[in-house]
Parts: sequence; structure tokens; C-alpha cells
Amino acid sequence: MDLKLCDSDYRFMTIVWENAPVRSGELVKICNNELGWKKSTTYTMIRKMCQKGFIENKDSVVSVLIQKEICQKAESDYFIERTFSGSLTGFIASFLGGKNLTEDEADELKQLIDSYKKEQS
Repeated sequence: MDLKLCDSDYRFMTIVWENAPVRSGELVKICNNELGWKKSTTYTMIRKMCQKGFIENKDSVVSVLIQKEICQKAESDYFIERTFSGSLTGFIASFLGGKNLTEDEADELKQLIDSYKKEQS
């Protein structure tokens, strides 16, 4: 399954992830308020995302089938592969590019890296 989402799909799914399970009528109101979408646009997006397997619309209640974290990981993996030839080190170096980290931020990153090293061992 392709988990990459275009910008409008991702914005819609963010709303669904934050509110699910949610009645489709309520989702129309939220999308109108947050995205400026008309009712027909939201219902089109509900159908599209159901067809893609991201959500389910059963008895007018929209539920999540693919969790946000799974999509974020797929998006991140794709971005790092495409932009940095799969090099996580290259991505981090580019991301930090001239930024200074506080001592606490550096320690937190070290702890995060160490926790992943232990999991892989």
C-alpha cells in the first residue's frame, strides 16, 4: 500500500486523526472551519481516502484505519531516500545546517540515538 499523501490529503487526514471517530456531518463542519472546504469537497475526500484504505466510513462515522505515525514514517523514509540517497546522517547534517543546539537538546538527541542503537543490537 502506498502511504504517501499529497498536501491536501495530509491536511484532511490530520483532521481525521485528531477527531476520529467522527460523524461525517461533523467532519464536514470541521473541514469547512479549518480548511474552507465545501460539503461536497469533504465527502469527495472521505470517498477517496476510503478507497485508498486510510479511513472507513461506516454508518456515517469516519474511523481511522492507518495511524498517523505509520504515515509519518513512510513519508520520512521516502523523503530521506529521495533527497539524501537514504542517508540519515546526511539528512540530520542538512537539517541542523548552522543551527546551534542547547545542551539539553544535544543530550536528548544522544539519548534517542542510544536507545535505537540498543534496540538494533
